[in-house]
Amino acid sequence: MGKYVMVVQSRPKPGRDAEYNVWYDSTHFRDVCAIPGVTGGRRFAATPLMIGGEGLGYLSIFEIEADDPATVVAEMGRRSQDGTWQSSDALDGAASVLWIYQQHEIAG
Repeated sequence: MGKYVMVVQSRPKPGRDAEYNVWYDSTHFRDVCAIPGVTGGRRFAATPLMIGGEGLGYLSIFEIEADDPATVVAEMGRRSQDGTWQSSDALDGAASVLWIYQQHEIAG
């Protein structure tokens, strides 16, 4: 079984930070963590310290243990399509980005 992280950058629509954060913390974060294979996660807010291009205001990192992380992404899509998940119109969905990274074991 492989170990992965799903890294998500997102942001709220202008002026809707409070509504977005309530939804993400009380609903969406738990929904993602309830998917089989997702073992936990963390959320972060951006600071003004950066090198390179500006990222989005919020970052979530979810730990995944699965033979194929595409099954987690497929389940997210299914739950979004069938209405299992409640979305928020405070989310700027078009700006959101998601990456899956596989954990590399470093020999010491």
